[in-house]
Amino acid sequence: MDEVKVVVAHSERATLRVGDVFLKVDADQARIDVEVEAMSLVPIPTPEVLWRKPPVLAIAAVPGTALGVLGEPSTASRAAWAAAGAAIRKLHDAPLPARTGGAGRDPVELAAELDAECARLVADGVLPADLVTRNREVAEAAFRPWTPAFTHGDLQITHVFTEDDEVTGIIDWSEAGQGDPLYDLATLTLGHEERLGDVLAGYGTDVDRDVIRAWWSVRSLLVIRWLAGHGFDPFAPGCEVDVLRSRM
Repeated sequence: MDEVKVVVAHSERATLRVGDVFLKVDADQARIDVEVEAMSLVPIPTPEVLWRKPPVLAIAAVPGTALGVLGEPSTASRAAWAAAGAAIRKLHDAPLPARTGGAGRDPVELAAELDAECARLVADGVLPADLVTRNREVAEAAFRPWTPAFTHGDLQITHVFTEDDEVTGIIDWSEAGQGDPLYDLATLTLGHEERLGDVLAGYGTDVDRDVIRAWWSVRSLLVIRWLAGHGFDPFAPGCEVDVLRSRM
C-alpha cells in the first residue's frame, strides 16, 4: 500500500501525495476553480486532473523532478533552466484569461501594502531598519506600468518540473491570471540569482533586470511574517532574508 506523504500543510490548505496521485485540500474552493480553469487553458504541460470532490482536488503527478528548492543549490542543468524560460514565454504569449491573477495586483495598492508591511517588520523587530529601507528602495522599480500577460502568479522553483532538459509539467495554478510577466520570472529565480541568465536565454527577449530584482525584494518583504507564522523559516540559509541581504 502506498504511504501518505504530507507535501505541505497549514491552516489554509494541505497537499498530500499517495503514490502518483496528489490530493489538494483547500478551504477556499475559488482557488481550486482558478487552478482547474487555468490548467485547461495554458499551452504548456500541466498535471492531469483525475477527479474533484470539494474540498478535494485529485491530480496526477508529473514526471521528472523540480528545478530545485529555495535555500538549496539547484542540480538542474543550464539547459533545463533555459527550457523553463521557454515554457514561461509560451505562457506569457498565450491569450489572456478573463481574471486578474496574483501577479496582477494594482501597483498603487501593492506599494501601500508593502509600506505597511515594512513598518511592521521594523516595529516588531523582525528585521533591522536599514535592511528594510534598502530593499524598499530596490522594490520601487517594480511599481511601473506593465503590459498584462497570462501569468502563473506563484511560479516558485518547486512548481516547475523537468526531465531530460525538457519541461514536463508546471503545477499549482491557483494564482493564475493576467499579470506582470516579470513577476513570474522573478518568483522562479528567487534565491537562485545565478540562474537568471539561463532562464532569460530560454525566454528569448530582453527584460529589465532591475525590475526582477525589485520583485525579489517585494516578494521577500511581503511573505516573511506569513511564512514565520505558518511553520516556515524565512531566515534559513538562502531563503527570503538572505535574498534581502543580497541587495545590501
